[in-house]
Amino acid sequence: MKERRFETEVVHVGYDSKEHLGSLSSPIFQTSTFTFESAEQGEKRFAGEEAGFVYSRLGNPTVSTLQDRIAALENGEAALGFSSGMAAVSATLIALTKAHDHILCSQGLYGCTFGLLSMMEDKYDIQSDYISMESEEQIRETIRPETSCIYVETPINPTMKVIDLEMVARVAKEYEIPVVVDNTFSSPYLQRPLDLGCDIVIHSATKYIGGHGDVVAGLLIGKEEFISEVAMTTQKDVGGVMSPFDAWLLLRGLKTLPIRMERHSETAEKVVEQLKAHPKVTQVYYPFDPDNPDYHIAKKQMRLGAGVISFEIRGGKKEAQEFLNRLSFLKIAVSLGDAETIIQHPATMTHAVVPEDRREKMGISNTLIRMSCGLEAWEDIWSDLEQSLNHINVAETTMTQD
Repeated sequence: MKERRFETEVVHVGYDSKEHLGSLSSPIFQTSTFTFESAEQGEKRFAGEEAGFVYSRLGNPTVSTLQDRIAALENGEAALGFSSGMAAVSATLIALTKAHDHILCSQGLYGCTFGLLSMMEDKYDIQSDYISMESEEQIRETIRPETSCIYVETPINPTMKVIDLEMVARVAKEYEIPVVVDNTFSSPYLQRPLDLGCDIVIHSATKYIGGHGDVVAGLLIGKEEFISEVAMTTQKDVGGVMSPFDAWLLLRGLKTLPIRMERHSETAEKVVEQLKAHPKVTQVYYPFDPDNPDYHIAKKQMRLGAGVISFEIRGGKKEAQEFLNRLSFLKIAVSLGDAETIIQHPATMTHAVVPEDRREKMGISNTLIRMSCGLEAWEDIWSDLEQSLNHINVAETTMTQD
């Protein structure tokens, strides 16, 4: 059969209704354990000599359907589902490191990822360096003999900086170091890091994969050998597994991923133009903004810019919070990728765990706002933003960031 396009695969791959009594929707195998036809069969399955399900912490049919689908969509060999994005991140980093190793990271990271890396340093002396990854030379200079992996977010949360994944992968291959990419802000519809030479992809599936704000989950995609290693070690023994019902919710959400990502991106581009023209906004960060210094990288490796915008407003922390409090129907909340537009203050919310001096190096100021454009009419989103911006009173003494 001719190779099918992404929009078709996202609906069909990994599931055959003929194998499930004709059920159009993948069934939810809401069971903790599975029976064996004989004691000998149980022995073979535990020994790995026979394929089949044993216990839902070790594998479940609904979760397997999701794993097969996301692996295909990312062009990976295999995938694993986790109970959260951070469960996927922690399982991956634990699998790739040992005491006294080194991890090379992009300058900005999600706050809880930063917290995990800080804990690994405190407990196991696993050092981390955070760099902009703007050149091959910079990456080469920072790699150490004990560097076990390169960990990249792109676009970076919340500054929306874009990292050239082909460039990073090219350098990493010289040193035989795996590259891990958090692809949450793009989804496989907009960006596929494995196609760009990277080795491992992670998603907080809570966001665009689910798309409806009703599930917390994580996904890991890569080579069969690595995925099997994680499945039988850090996932099995630490236990951050995905539930069958959560897998079913993600399968449902995935079917509309291309349509949603097109709409999120279209809305974001229109709102960006309005924000750039408003006198109370000093800076806008969006990958597909032609004025963004990383625009050429984004155009090279992303289909569209996705739905997350970050922007700076005039004043300081007080004005940023006042702006959020004056919004009418836009919701103050963390996370992203939902049907609802949600907006938050990274310095005091998602990245509050990051020390202030580190936040400043990441580009996270007290006036930075992060917004995830939902599926509402863009005109209504902008109307709410505009009325709130217009109400901000910025004294001359607070015209600079505090």
